[in-house]
Amino acid sequence: MMKFLFAALGMASSALAFSQENTPAGLTAPAGIMEPPASSAAQEQNDASRTVRTELSLRRLANGDVAVLNGLQNVQTLEFTLRKDQVVTQAYLDLAFTPSPALLSKLSHIRVYLNEEMMGVVPVDETAPGTVQSHRVGLDPLYLTSFNRLRLEFVGHYTNICEDLAHTSLWLDLSQKTRVVLDQQALPVVNDLAFFPEPFLDLGDMNAQSIPFMFQQLPDAPTLQAASVLSSFLGSRAAWRVLEFPTLINSLPAQGHAVVFADNDHRPDILKDYPKVDAPTVELISVPDNPTRKLLLVLGRDSADLLTAAQALALGNPLFRGQSVTIKDAVSLQARKPYDAPNWTPTDRPVRFSELVEYPGQLEVSGLRPAPITLRLNLPPDLFVWRNNGIPMQVRYRYTPPASVDESRLSLSLNNRFVDSYLLNPQGGTRALSDMRLPLLSNDSTTTQENLLIPALKIGAHNQLRFDFSFAALVGSSQPDRCQTMLPVDTRAAIDENSHIDFSGYRHYLEMPNLQAFAMSGFPFSKMADLSETLVVLPAKLNKESVSTVLELMGHIGAQVGYPAVKVRLSQDLSAAAAQDADVIWIGEMPEAARLSPNANLLLQEAGDSVKQPRQSGLRVSDSLRHTEFSERPELDAVTRVDVKALAPLAAVVGMQSSAYPQRSWVGLLASTPEDYALLRTAFRDEGRRDAIQGSVALIRDSGVVSEAVGPRYFVGQLHWWQLVWFHLSDKPLLLAAVAALTVVLIALMLWLALRAVARRRLSKDA
Repeated sequence: MMKFLFAALGMASSALAFSQENTPAGLTAPAGIMEPPASSAAQEQNDASRTVRTELSLRRLANGDVAVLNGLQNVQTLEFTLRKDQVVTQAYLDLAFTPSPALLSKLSHIRVYLNEEMMGVVPVDETAPGTVQSHRVGLDPLYLTSFNRLRLEFVGHYTNICEDLAHTSLWLDLSQKTRVVLDQQALPVVNDLAFFPEPFLDLGDMNAQSIPFMFQQLPDAPTLQAASVLSSFLGSRAAWRVLEFPTLINSLPAQGHAVVFADNDHRPDILKDYPKVDAPTVELISVPDNPTRKLLLVLGRDSADLLTAAQALALGNPLFRGQSVTIKDAVSLQARKPYDAPNWTPTDRPVRFSELVEYPGQLEVSGLRPAPITLRLNLPPDLFVWRNNGIPMQVRYRYTPPASVDESRLSLSLNNRFVDSYLLNPQGGTRALSDMRLPLLSNDSTTTQENLLIPALKIGAHNQLRFDFSFAALVGSSQPDRCQTMLPVDTRAAIDENSHIDFSGYRHYLEMPNLQAFAMSGFPFSKMADLSETLVVLPAKLNKESVSTVLELMGHIGAQVGYPAVKVRLSQDLSAAAAQDADVIWIGEMPEAARLSPNANLLLQEAGDSVKQPRQSGLRVSDSLRHTEFSERPELDAVTRVDVKALAPLAAVVGMQSSAYPQRSWVGLLASTPEDYALLRTAFRDEGRRDAIQGSVALIRDSGVVSEAVGPRYFVGQLHWWQLVWFHLSDKPLLLAAVAALTVVLIALMLWLALRAVARRRLSKDA
């Protein structure tokens, strides 16, 4: 069976049996699909020769913080990637900088390297000191690859002899006007599913990517479920990249690639002559009039087949190859466990730093002022680290030992907050040089090991661990009667990949509603990476905007967890949603089940679209008439009344507790017009707006996001009973003292009764 072969290969946690069908060369493809009509040849040539210009700013290109170049730190690296389905026809660097007025123009310059090949030398003009100088450097497209590194080396001189590399006059400031400009043309791409998700999602594209999803008509819940699985898979591959999923009804996009969902009874016009399928099928074809544009066809006999095809594509993609694949089965071999999302740092065992590395050489640096070594720690938002002794971490590091005892040290920071620093010992390096003979790291005397405790109160869902090596060195001196110049030592440092951090032993407990956890990590729905405990309630009447909102939401959650939502459920049955033991996301207007919930802290009524905050304030919103009423004291009448007529869009994100299951949560993405849905999607794409979504209510407008924590609070997760008592009484010292005193009295009474019983027994025996 293919499922056992698939498990043996260890390529995924699912089994996929499939058969492959390729269209051999020389065979005629179905009419209207593979062979463009003769009249489209000119259009095809125009599309293929269309030039797309991309401009990349310095902030997007810089590797780390953009700093002023000087004599000791004279290199700035710019990195960028390119799409694989496009070829660069022309590229250049617009370099803008402000040099120090003390620089000598005949000796000072900037060397520009592209992938270690020199592209040009930019001189420094001393006739315009202190002003921005601009130069254009051509970049040879022949040296461009999918990943490119542009290196700028500053060579500065302020005198002919007796220079000090640390002199304050040696500097050059790179301007934010610096940019890389690329002219690209589309390339024909082979119809082979082995390259999927390319070209629909290209990890080399540094811009926001649009992946249209096309249907014959507005999809029903089962069809939209299949599309959600695929959008979440694309999101899991995209990671931090911004994805958009426009919804198309029976029409192709004006440009670019698209994904088409079609069963035998509901097919877009472009597929009306395409042969019907008798099993779930995935095919990759070209747009009829343009071979550079591709269509991914997700086909089936019905919507159930579409879901099977989407799940197979998400889980068994490494097995796909050729133009067409027919899926016989796609089953999960092993159920997901809570908090096992691939993008989350494991919390059930120690984690080695090698598991956190994202690219080769991440744990190594060089230079007197090397770039920081950073590691990302993505943790479940409900990890309970309140008032503990810290997160244990064992760090092993190596470095070029300093010649003497000085201020060379390693500094540790967490989320840009300083934790501690450690001196770099020169004695260890000296002994290592005398004993160096293919040494093991455990016996290398230049390897230092430190046991650290990370301050747990500073840990959030997204964290950055940062190691800064700084070396103190005497690089030269200049005096009127004596000139001495020393070359800086090629210092290097590294964090050992066997270092580890341990988050095991901590419970999961979080106060809710917490829209920040939802916006940044998809919690509580992302607790199960495959969203097997999530139910999405769709509007009674779907439109293109609400469909795109569902797809982008699933893509966003997939990007947070790194796994496709293959088990997510979609429904338009509100009564069924209220009765199920699941975390619920509803989209559109407030469902009746939530409106009747006693825990609802935001009610969106169908007549008038009114929004209420029962415990803190009142707020009423309608589509054509925005009427707002605030009350500082809910038990009294409103002290302020504001009547506003506005036609601008308004959306909201709300959170509340399930009325039937106390450990379950409901989150609503509330919108009614296409403009409202556009606000929702924009808020989740933009990192700044996502950060502003907090509390239990977040109102989204064109001007920004306003969040409030209103309504009743509840907790999800479990703690030991003593942790529960201590945590919930921590902000009530008098009650805590009373409980402690009562506990002491009860224990004393029990001891007294026990001793008295022992005394009676002893007296009765003596009698």
